[in-house]
Amino acid sequence: MKSLKSLPEIVFVDADAKSVEATIISEYETITGRTLAKGDPIRLFLLTIANVIILLLNRINETGKQNLLRYASGANLDHIGALVGAERIPASAATTTIKVTLSAKLGTTTVIPKGTRFTAGDNVFFGLDETMLILSGELTGTGRATCLDSGDIGNGYIPGQIKILVDPVPYVASVENTTLSEGGSEEQSDDSFREVIHEAPESFSVAGPDGAYKYHAKRASANISDVYVWSPEPGVVEVRPLLNGGIIPGEEILNKVLAVLDDKRIRPLTDKVTVLAPEQEEYVVKLSYYIDSEDAAYASAIQQAVNNAVDEYIDWQKAVLGRDINPSELIARVMAAGAKRVVVESPAFTVINNGNVAVCTECLVNLGGIEDA
Repeated sequence: MKSLKSLPEIVFVDADAKSVEATIISEYETITGRTLAKGDPIRLFLLTIANVIILLLNRINETGKQNLLRYASGANLDHIGALVGAERIPASAATTTIKVTLSAKLGTTTVIPKGTRFTAGDNVFFGLDETMLILSGELTGTGRATCLDSGDIGNGYIPGQIKILVDPVPYVASVENTTLSEGGSEEQSDDSFREVIHEAPESFSVAGPDGAYKYHAKRASANISDVYVWSPEPGVVEVRPLLNGGIIPGEEILNKVLAVLDDKRIRPLTDKVTVLAPEQEEYVVKLSYYIDSEDAAYASAIQQAVNNAVDEYIDWQKAVLGRDINPSELIARVMAAGAKRVVVESPAFTVINNGNVAVCTECLVNLGGIEDA
């Protein structure tokens, strides 16, 4: 499928200011037979009219572009999505699994009501999705809890961090989350939704192509940036999602993706679908760079720019699955930031499997000195 960015630029009307001004003045001089001097009040008036026309031409261009997928935004993009049955993913709340432990085994069933709240003590609350029953003679029970606020705010609570019971329940000794809280996201951005619309035709097939699995997997969460699909053996489909920023998904997100793909309206009857986290290929960035003596006065600014370039390279490297570890890209970015030359000790070029992601574990960037050209 052709990338949207590779499509040619579209201009519906020419809005070049000098061209519009020249046309208006030329038309006036032709009709009246009068040549306008630069300071002529009529010329100044016509330039004012030309400015209004230029603004209208720009608006016409923008209006036309809002009918095209590459340029549309906001509600206009939503309408284009409706043509292929794609909807923007609304804001969602993070989820986690909560474990409740009683003070002792009881002779009766303990009921933890639906909506019972838990927190880590920072005014972010999770509510129990369904009533939890701890049967007679049992000491613990587990249940799914959802953050009461939508968005990223509920993400990132590590197991054991949510340990405060807000709504008291008799005989409860302790509570804790047993999984990383994740899955919370803001409303899907225009750029992300635009790609969904572009990939939507892949979902039309009922034969189970990898494009369809990718499309539906991304619909599980607006935080999913990339998906790898392959079949290790006939009838078996393995799906590996990656989150924005190269974050490896945890149990909550993997379960969400599996729930979406296991829908009988999506999964071909003969397919057995498994959803797994991508494997990490770790590497270390270790480099020295040198600055031209002519740029010595800007050494501090170049040093900051180089550090930013390295950070951007690390983010670029883990942004998609299967991206080879490429030191040439690192050198190009550091050179563009102002370095005269770059010596890279690591990483070396490494081929990354399609279902894996390259993750930097250590970064050592050293300004080696200032050299003459």
